[in-house]
Amino acid sequence: MLVLVVLLVCAATVPLAGGRLSALADLHFRGVGLLAAALGVQILMLVLDGADSVVLGAAYVATFLAAGVFVWANRRVPGVLLLGLGGALNATAIVANGGVMPARAGALEAAGLPLAEDGFRNSAAVAEAHLAWLGDTFAIPSRVPLANVFSIGDLVLVLGVLVLLHVSCGSRLGRRRILPVACSRP
Repeated sequence: MLVLVVLLVCAATVPLAGGRLSALADLHFRGVGLLAAALGVQILMLVLDGADSVVLGAAYVATFLAAGVFVWANRRVPGVLLLGLGGALNATAIVANGGVMPARAGALEAAGLPLAEDGFRNSAAVAEAHLAWLGDTFAIPSRVPLANVFSIGDLVLVLGVLVLLHVSCGSRLGRRRILPVACSRP
């Protein structure tokens, strides 16, 4: 739910900066089915309770590989390489921790989330986490609606969405090429 809210807020910034969201219809992505399947598997994993956590961890990593293929196929679309970098940062932390995104215990507590749960969780407190700084180290506090934890990779993903939207939709921010390397046109 938090992801949907963030996407809607990002989209709302486009018309505020003079862009046209209708320009998104002109974008043509390659490998959309592969990305949709990867996202579908990730969503399905959230509802599978009691499944083998090793199998789910491997499937989770495989979804990032599929997303990487999508990113490579669309690397010339503004913002997609940032999306890929954010996903790669998250995937690196997940692979380094056996298929689980390590979450800082203090961040989980601040968000009002449990430190330990049975079964597979895509983000969880991990004892002696590898690359913990890439994990879910930040929190939206529990007193705020949609409280959750998030990572540096998640922040880069949001930046990628903003670049994609503002450059592709021709907003004032996109035309200024605030991030010239990430905003190159195809």
